[in-house]
Amino acid sequence: MRDSVKVSLLAIVAVLICAIFIGKGLTADNYQFFLSRRVPKVLAIMLAAMAIASSSLVFQTITNNRILTPSILGFDSMYVMIQVMLVVMFGGFSALVINSKLNFLLSTAIMTLCAMTLFHFYFQSRQRNIFTLLLIGIVLSSLFNSVTGFFTMITDPDEFTFIQNSMFASFNNINNELVYWCLVPLLISGGYLMRIAHKLDVMWLGIDNAKSLGVDTHKLTMQVMFIITCMVSISTALIGPILFFGLIVVALTRQLFSGYQHRLLLLASSVLSVVLLLGGQWVVENLFDFDTTISVIINFLGGGYFLLLLMKNKFD
Repeated sequence: MRDSVKVSLLAIVAVLICAIFIGKGLTADNYQFFLSRRVPKVLAIMLAAMAIASSSLVFQTITNNRILTPSILGFDSMYVMIQVMLVVMFGGFSALVINSKLNFLLSTAIMTLCAMTLFHFYFQSRQRNIFTLLLIGIVLSSLFNSVTGFFTMITDPDEFTFIQNSMFASFNNINNELVYWCLVPLLISGGYLMRIAHKLDVMWLGIDNAKSLGVDTHKLTMQVMFIITCMVSISTALIGPILFFGLIVVALTRQLFSGYQHRLLLLASSVLSVVLLLGGQWVVENLFDFDTTISVIINFLGGGYFLLLLMKNKFD
C-alpha cells in the first residue's frame, strides 16, 4: 500500500474518532454545553499530539539517533520546574502564574534560552557522542525533578494547587484560552518545519554528508532546536508532560511508512499521534471509566520500548 494512501486512511480514522468523541450523547438541549467543553479538549489533544510527534521526529534527525526525544532529555521536567519556581518566587496569585498567556510566554522564553545555550556548546563540539547527550539528558532530568520535588515539599499547601495541574498529564482541565492561542505558534512552527524538510532529509544522512552537500548544519540545528523548544512548551502547557509518547509515535511511523522524506513523515506522525492519543483517551473514558490514565499506559509501554531500543542499539 502506498504511503499516501496510508496517510489518507489515518486521517479518516482521526476524523471519525474526533466525531465520536465530540458527538457522543449530544441532543438539541445539551449540545451547547457539551460542545463548549469537548471542542477545546479535542483541539488541545490534537495540538499536543502533533507538537509531540513533530518535535520528536526532527529531534531524532538532528541528533541522528532513533532513541532520543526531547522528553527523555528533560524538556518536560524543565517546564514543570519553571512552573514551581514561579509559584515559589512570585506566589500563586501572581500574574505570571494566573495569566496563562503570560505564563506560557515566560516559560517558553526560559526554556528556549536554556536549551539553546546547552545545545550550542554540545553541537559545536567535534567529538559528539550520542550516549553523552543521553547522559546529559538523564542528569538534567534528575536535577529538574529534584528541584521540583524540594520546592514542592516546602510550598504552602494553598499555593500547591497552582502547580499541581502542570506536574501531571491531564486531559480534563484544559485551559480554553491557551488552546486557541497556541494554535498560531504551532501552525507557524509546523509550517517552518515543512519548509526546511528537504534540508532535514539531507541532515539524516549525517553531519559530514550534509556539510558536503552545502547545508549549514550548525545554523539548521539551532533553528530546529528553537522550534522543538516551542513545540514542547505547547504540548506541556496544554496537557502536561508525557514522557515516552513521542518515542512510540515516531517508531511506529517509521515502521508503517517506507518513505524517508520529512514532509511525509511529519504529516504521517502527526496524524498517527492524533489517532493514538485521542483514541486512547476515548478508551480510558468510556471503556475503563477513568480507572486509569492514558499517561500511565504510555509511560509504561514507552519505558519498556525505550529499554528494548537501548539493548538493541548496544548489541548492534
